[in-house]
Amino acid sequence: MSGSPARHERQTMARRRVDPAMEAAVKIGIIGTGNVGCACAMAAVNRGSAREIVLVNRDRKTAEAVATDMRYGTPLGPKVDIVDGDYDDLKGAGIVLITVGVNEKTGGATDRNDPQGRLKLLDKNAEIYRDIVPRIVRAEPNAVLLVVSDPPDPLADIAREAGGGAAVLSTGTYLDSQRFRVHLGKHFGADPAHVEAQVIGDHGTSQVFLWSSARIGGVPVAALLERRGERMSELRHKLERDVRYANITIIEGHDASQYGIGIVSARIAEMVLNDERAVIPIGSYQKKFGVTLSLPSIVGRRGAIEVLEPAMSDEEREGLRKSADALGTALDRVRKQPRAKAAASN
Repeated sequence: MSGSPARHERQTMARRRVDPAMEAAVKIGIIGTGNVGCACAMAAVNRGSAREIVLVNRDRKTAEAVATDMRYGTPLGPKVDIVDGDYDDLKGAGIVLITVGVNEKTGGATDRNDPQGRLKLLDKNAEIYRDIVPRIVRAEPNAVLLVVSDPPDPLADIAREAGGGAAVLSTGTYLDSQRFRVHLGKHFGADPAHVEAQVIGDHGTSQVFLWSSARIGGVPVAALLERRGERMSELRHKLERDVRYANITIIEGHDASQYGIGIVSARIAEMVLNDERAVIPIGSYQKKFGVTLSLPSIVGRRGAIEVLEPAMSDEEREGLRKSADALGTALDRVRKQPRAKAAASN
């Protein structure tokens, strides 16, 4: 009988088991409507990543224009409402993507010979984050914060310190891992979707490529190279350089590296909102290293639920240690500097 007391009790118990925070998992907030913020928004709209997307920008008129422009295309895709708003309008968001700050081109982080790379942007962007993160958390303390701005890993630590216990993720090396897969797929003539390869550590010059576990169709890349009579050292040199400096190559041709990170950020948002428990290389705070860096992690509604440290060669393990040291040094420097009020740059 459809209206039986037993059925009513089961439905009531099911509702009680739902985490209250899960009810907010239909809304994405995006801070900043510069190149990257717009790319994140467009990817989320096209993918139908959430039922509602709220754009927040220092100049609200810009956010309104972007939201309006994208809204005109929404009848042709998944059901999505995209609007502009202020920080208070982030209430109910399951995840907030933070894209504000000085970018690589403006900040002069486009020299392949500069070992600092994206870390050159940390000082200025750290001040911006200290200003805006508390506003986000006041509006929606249960939202997962996804740091997209460069350099994302140390900025995630700044956000964690400014956010008073908020769950914080960095996009980390998830994009680098896709680049690694694409380049391996191209080399071997295989669909990148069927390439298993990860980059871990820092989203920057000290990132670590896990060649020891890279596979195509379950076959180790090293074995495939041996069959072809090719040298691992030659492929490593070229491919790692192409991936490590992909952002600079893109900027040289198009002023901003934005679309890949936009798609990656929208995909991470889906994992969080839908509590997918997907396993990807992503940045979260690693107590063992004292900094945020990327390792394979189970991602769900609360952010990085569990970190799965992979098997590594001695060389890869040492590379990860050096990557953590580089991030720690950069964080120590910015923590010691006098703090000045900074306006968010989008």
